[in-house]
Formats: sequence, structure tokens, C-alpha cells
Amino acid sequence: MNRGAGTGLLALGIVLVVVGAIMRYAVTATTHGFDIHQAGVILLLVGIGVVVLSVLVLALGGRSRSTTQTDIRETPAGQQRTEQRDDWTT
Repeated sequence: MNRGAGTGLLALGIVLVVVGAIMRYAVTATTHGFDIHQAGVILLLVGIGVVVLSVLVLALGGRSRSTTQTDIRETPAGQQRTEQRDDWTT
């Protein structure tokens, strides 16, 4: 995953936490057959999990590595220098 996916996950996690907290702590309505406070707790916990996952994606997903190999050869006309660079992301 890349950083764009990490920021999208972070936004989703924050929205889930906010909606879950509102459902758990701010709503005073009671219903039969559906516990709105329990649903709020579930959304709150899922949102916290998504935030933790997105922080990991942001921390690990944006790293890149590169290696450079330099080769110097003697030729009749002088020295010939060749550089090869390999880039990749983790």
C-alpha cells in the first residue's frame, strides 16, 4: 500500500470513531431489538482498529530503497565509469 491508501484509511477510521462515539455517548434514544449504544461501541472499536492500521501503513508504506553500483574499467582510451541505480519501494 502507498501513502494515499494510508491517509484514506486514516480518514475512514476517524469517521468511524466519531460516529461510534456519538452513537454510544450522545444518543439517548432507546429501541426494541436494536441496541444503538452497543452498535456505537462496535463502530468505535472498529474505527480505532482502522486508525492503528492506517498509522502502520503510513509508517511502513512510504519507505523506498535504492542501491547504486559503480563500475570503473580501464580502457585503452582511459577510464570508463558505469553507474547502475535500482530503486524500489517496500
